[in-house]
Amino acid sequence: MLKAAIVLMLLATIASLFSGLVFLVKDEGRGSRVVNALTVRVGLTAVTVALIAWGFHSGQLASQVTW
Repeated sequence: MLKAAIVLMLLATIASLFSGLVFLVKDEGRGSRVVNALTVRVGLTAVTVALIAWGFHSGQLASQVTW
């Protein structure tokens, strides 16, 4: 369940990235929609990092690195 939430958050972050690109091209940087898309993207990234940290802390995610 946690892995699905992380993947969903990553997909939402990518969607926000492309919406910001569309707003940047369409508004030519003169609107506030680009800033709003950036704010949403930063928030989604923060939630994603928090979910990953929680997954490692709770043991639901584990690193398979042998070093």
